[in-house]
Amino acid sequence: MNFVDFTEIQVQAGKGGDGCVSFHREKYIPKGGPDGGDGGDGGHVIVRATTQLHTLQDVRYHKKYHAGNGKPGQGNNRSGQKGKHVVIRVPAGTLIKDAVSHELIADLVEEGQEVIVARGGSGGWGNQHFASSVNRVPRHANPGTAGEFKKIELELKVLADVGLVGFPNAGKSTLLSVLSAAKPKIADYPFTTLVPNLGIVKYGEYQSFVMADIPGLIRGAHEGKGLGDRFLRHIERTRVLVFLIDIHDEKPEVSYQTLLDELKAFDPQLLEKKQIVVFSKCDHETEEKMAADKRFLDDMFTISSITKRNLNTLIHQIDNIL
Repeated sequence: MNFVDFTEIQVQAGKGGDGCVSFHREKYIPKGGPDGGDGGDGGHVIVRATTQLHTLQDVRYHKKYHAGNGKPGQGNNRSGQKGKHVVIRVPAGTLIKDAVSHELIADLVEEGQEVIVARGGSGGWGNQHFASSVNRVPRHANPGTAGEFKKIELELKVLADVGLVGFPNAGKSTLLSVLSAAKPKIADYPFTTLVPNLGIVKYGEYQSFVMADIPGLIRGAHEGKGLGDRFLRHIERTRVLVFLIDIHDEKPEVSYQTLLDELKAFDPQLLEKKQIVVFSKCDHETEEKMAADKRFLDDMFTISSITKRNLNTLIHQIDNIL
């Protein structure tokens, strides 16, 4: 399945049904009076969040949505049937914006949370409403009003407690696969990960958190280089950022600062999140060697996804922050 995190669609709510002009006709009742029913309201277009979806792919290939029109009123005071609503299912974590004004309409983050993005038109009044002491035979009714039409943008930002940040081939996908049941693509070349991957890390008896593997950043990512800033938005919802620095990096301080600079250039508020910085791929090196050669932050520590070195320590540290 392709990962789609942005799309634009058109939504048209249903038109309200027209009111009816009718008069009661029955044997032996010569002056039955007006009995035109009201038109039914048009259907709404509703966007609803679900945790069962993880991409906007389905919505991307269905660009136009039209709710049902209300039925016209009938005689004998019978109201028209209401138009059917249209419900668009999107992944939890989807932002909805007006495509013209770019105003935020809603931010759907919970299962079942929904918003009406286009309201159906109101049904028109039948002539029964217009009878009065001076107009006992009203021969007019109201037409139904048009439903709303909008162009809206849907933007997905994955929901995760922890985001893995690092250069391509820093070991993020391997770490996610070891800590969770996720199966991201793993290979020995850069940009193996082309989409964010989510995994649930379970620990203790009933505890867990969601970890996201964000595709690798490079210098200039916020300007569109490499995979660009397309996936930086997915870091915005995370509560903890885990920076992975390859133990074999010749200039780890520079690499770490580059990652910070890219996050700051995209959104300065990202640097306010809690951070954990670790050296990855420490499969065979001794702690003494790594401490002497590579350590540049007092609270850094080393991990190995292959030998599982210090992975419990990492989980414990994340748990303390969460």
